[in-house]
Amino acid sequence: MADSKKRRMSMLDNLSGAGTAPPAGTMMSSNRALRSARDAVDAHNVWDLDPAQIDDDRLADRLDPSDVQDLRTSIEQNGQTVPILVRRHPSEADRYLLVYGRRRLEAIKGSERTGRIRALIANLDDTAALKAQVSENTGRRDLSYIERALFAHELLESQFGNQTQIAEVLNVTRSAVSMAIALAKAIDPALARAIGPAHGVGRPRWEALAKDMSAAGSDQALLCSIAESARSQGAFEAGETNDEIPALDASVVAFEAVSKHVKRQISQKRERPRVNKAVALTIDGKPAGSAKRADGAIRLDLTNVDDGFALWLADQAQSIVSDLHDRWKRDA
Repeated sequence: MADSKKRRMSMLDNLSGAGTAPPAGTMMSSNRALRSARDAVDAHNVWDLDPAQIDDDRLADRLDPSDVQDLRTSIEQNGQTVPILVRRHPSEADRYLLVYGRRRLEAIKGSERTGRIRALIANLDDTAALKAQVSENTGRRDLSYIERALFAHELLESQFGNQTQIAEVLNVTRSAVSMAIALAKAIDPALARAIGPAHGVGRPRWEALAKDMSAAGSDQALLCSIAESARSQGAFEAGETNDEIPALDASVVAFEAVSKHVKRQISQKRERPRVNKAVALTIDGKPAGSAKRADGAIRLDLTNVDDGFALWLADQAQSIVSDLHDRWKRDA
């Protein structure tokens, strides 16, 4: 076999060795999926395709897609060294579905200097394409726990298969998939995206966060805001580091900020005394009624007030309660 052909046939295998080495136990399955994709490549040719012909309808498996500007600049200056992998569209001629290489595809689609993209074309069904996508990502950098959990849940919701089939694709046990899906149901996807992949934060800490959020009755929209703010600050501080100071993982900073806020809510909830006695209310210095708190309820009695004020208060009750609840959330 000619050396050039051997190099093309091993191209997909080489991708699995790029970047950080995958954890023990995943290399064999990653190589197997990539070898299967390699074997399905049409004649092992590298094709120059129009990027507009390629659709990306895959399930997202990453929470933190990196900016492609640097990659676009590199491709424009040095060319595209590693082809992407596509498969033929099942119903539309001259169209393709992306298997992997999203950042390269986005970089070239947005380039004014590079009009074609180098691609390998494989004959893969949905399952084989999904396995190749996951394996190629594992070869570059393993998915974080929350990314795997959300991906497993999305696979289940999209009716890709049952938990056993999903476990096979992700190369984990069925029980691991079951626990991951349970976590994904407890963590709002918007909050997960706001925090980011948080590499190094494993299942126990994510499960603890979900449990604490439930105990605190946390507003996930507020937690999203906290995560986004902390992540922006973490990214800024990472940019300010030098070679002697390790850069911070901004998504881990965001996770820690959310976790601390929720624990603080629980602490305040435990420390807040139960007040069941009536609190006297006045209007213009004159007695006007009382407010009394009971478990899970509050009773407001107003007496000796103007009829006009009483009617206005009844009409505005929902708005007033909403405003007070918003103030309480901000102060919590």
